[in-house]
Amino acid sequence: MACCLIGCGSNQGARREQLDRAIELLGVMPGITMRAVSRHRETRPIGGPPDQDPFLNGACLIDTELGPHELLGVLSAVENTLHRDRTERWGPRTLDLDILLYDQLILDNEIVDGSALTIPHPRMTTRRFVLEPAVEIAPGLLHPLSRCSLSDLLDNISQAHLHVAIVGVPGSGAAAVAGAVADATLARLVQAPAVLPWRKRAGLPDGGDPDAAWIAALSACARPLEISTWPDDPHGTVADYWLGSHLVAAEDTLSPMALGRYTDEHAAVMAKTVTPHVAILLRASPETLAERAAASSTVIDAGTQANPVADLIRLQDRLLARLRCGKPAGNRGPHAVVIVAADDLSRATDEAIAAVEAAG
Repeated sequence: MACCLIGCGSNQGARREQLDRAIELLGVMPGITMRAVSRHRETRPIGGPPDQDPFLNGACLIDTELGPHELLGVLSAVENTLHRDRTERWGPRTLDLDILLYDQLILDNEIVDGSALTIPHPRMTTRRFVLEPAVEIAPGLLHPLSRCSLSDLLDNISQAHLHVAIVGVPGSGAAAVAGAVADATLARLVQAPAVLPWRKRAGLPDGGDPDAAWIAALSACARPLEISTWPDDPHGTVADYWLGSHLVAAEDTLSPMALGRYTDEHAAVMAKTVTPHVAILLRASPETLAERAAASSTVIDAGTQANPVADLIRLQDRLLARLRCGKPAGNRGPHAVVIVAADDLSRATDEAIAAVEAAG
C-alpha cells in the first residue's frame, strides 16, 4: 500500500459541496482507503486571469494499492463525474484533484498513455494553500526531494523576511526575472555584484590567478547576503543569483587542488550568509541559449570558445541536479525549489511571480 497526499481545490459553483462529494467518491473507489481529510480553507487565486473568485482548498491522505498513473486516472474519473470545468491554466475550475506525494516516489514528467505525471507536485513547496491543509493532516510526511517534512516546508515559507534566489546560467534571464519578481512583490532586489570567472572567462587577464578570481567573485557576491547585515522587514529579498552556483561551476572548472582550497573557502563564506528559502531555477533550451548567446558577448565569453552553449547546458544540468538532491551545499541549500521553463521570459516571469506570491 502506498501513502498518498491529494490536493483538492474549487472556485466555481458550490465549492464546498463539490469538494466534499469528490472526497466521498474517492474514498469508495476500489483500492483506496481514506485516512484523513483536512478542513477547507478559502484562499485567493494565484496567477491566471484577473477577477477570479476565491478558492476553497484542502487535502486528503489516502492509502492505495493503485500505481501512480492508475491513481491519476481515478482522480480524473472523479473530476469528470462531478463535471469538472477548467478552460485555461491557472484559471477558474469547478474541481481540481492533484497527486501531491506518492510515498517517496519521484517522477519527472513520466508519460503513460498520453498522460504526463510529475511527483512530487512541482509547485507544492511554495504553495501555502497546499501546505497548510497538508500539514493539518500529515505534518511529518517527508517531501522526497527536499527531504524536509511538510511542517518544515510550511515553516520555510513563513519566514518574516523571505529570501528568494532566481538561479540560472548566463542567458537564462535570471537578472530580468529577479527584477520583475522584486517589483511585483515589493521585495528588496539584490543583483550579483560580480560574474563567475567560469570556463576561462575572456575578461581574465593573461597570467591572472584563476584561484584568486574565483575567491574574489565569491567574496563580492557574499557581501550583500551576510547574516550580520540582513534586514528583518516583512518585504523580503529577491536575489538574481545563488552562492551555491559558484561551487557547482567551480567543480567543472578548477583543478582538483584548487577546487579543494576553493571548497573550504566556499563553506566558510556560506556559513556567514543567508540561505535562500526558495530557489527558482530558470531552465532554458539549447536553442534559446544559442539565440541569446548570439546577441550577447557576455554569454559567449561565459563558455569555452569551442562550444559555449554545450557548456552552459552542462552547467544548467548540474545546477538542477544539485538543487533537486535535497538540502545541498552542506545542508545549507534552499528547501523549496521550483523549476521554471525560461524559453519565454514573459511566461517565466509570470510563473516566478506566482511561485513567490503563493508563499504569502
